[in-house]
Amino acid sequence: YIDVYFRSGLYKAEYPLTLGLEAGGTVTAVGPNVSEVKVGDAVAYTGVPGAYAQLAVVPAARLVVLPPGVGTRQGAAAMLQGMTAHYLACSTYPLKKGDTCLVHAAAGGVGLLLCQIAKMRGARVIGTVSTDEKAKLAREAGADEVIIYTRQDFEAEVKRLTDGKGVQVVYDAVGKTTWDKSLNSLAPRGLIALYGQSSGPIGQIDPQILNTKGSLFLTRPSLN
Repeated sequence: YIDVYFRSGLYKAEYPLTLGLEAGGTVTAVGPNVSEVKVGDAVAYTGVPGAYAQLAVVPAARLVVLPPGVGTRQGAAAMLQGMTAHYLACSTYPLKKGDTCLVHAAAGGVGLLLCQIAKMRGARVIGTVSTDEKAKLAREAGADEVIIYTRQDFEAEVKRLTDGKGVQVVYDAVGKTTWDKSLNSLAPRGLIALYGQSSGPIGQIDPQILNTKGSLFLTRPSLN
């Protein structure tokens, strides 16, 4: 998505510019005193500009050596999404046993990884998806409950599944179309982590809404 945003002009950049922030490839040369990687290693990275090229110079400390069985295409695809899922579940709101989280777009790239990490941390996971096929994927990734939002009101379903208590955290990359109901799905002092806007930006926010809906917390984190 970030590469698309740069190409469309949504994200501004200084020129000249070589596009591309995510990549996988093979190390062809290393600088002096480099011990993290060696020539021939299959690696992946994210966050270093210049991936739309045949060769890229990347700090060795930013490279992750891929384990056997993981190709460079998989590595390039998993890095940013995996790191995003990790910081959401482990830092933004560190999930623990007894917590319930709502994961929007649970069958997406981040969503599938987020479901897995949330389950590893002992949380109960409620996911939202658009189709039965995506519901199957989310369940296979660890979602305890899956709401098909094209047929069900996810706010009402969250209230039903939590006996009216709501969830401790909502991980929301959708934005505009889910914002209001995401807030309504939170338990008192719950947190909404808004980390994307695939349906568009939510616009201006009145902080008083967080008060009236239960002393809620809002964060807009980024990986960097």
